[in-house]
Amino acid sequence: MSAITHERCFNHALREAAARCPQCRRYFCRECVIEHDDRVLCTSCLKQSTTLPHSRGKQMARLVKVICCIAGLLTTWFFFFMFGDMLTSMPSKFHKAVLWNSPAFRDE
Repeated sequence: MSAITHERCFNHALREAAARCPQCRRYFCRECVIEHDDRVLCTSCLKQSTTLPHSRGKQMARLVKVICCIAGLLTTWFFFFMFGDMLTSMPSKFHKAVLWNSPAFRDE
């Protein structure tokens, strides 16, 4: 196994390596590595590790929005159904004294 002092940066061939990425196992200089969650990662491995959970979160957010829309439509339909059922169950005597039979609306 070679010592890190003899290795060169993967991105910059003239620079001495300062760290080794634990995911891709390549050597990098100090400018090419980033400390993230108490680990030293190269920028490409950091980008891969941060994009995966983010896309799952977006998918979950879309699913929650679709479920909320469906629940809203079902709730609206239920209340309109109950309101219509209430109107149709009223006795016909209730509907005889409507507003348009009042003297103000008659064409006399």
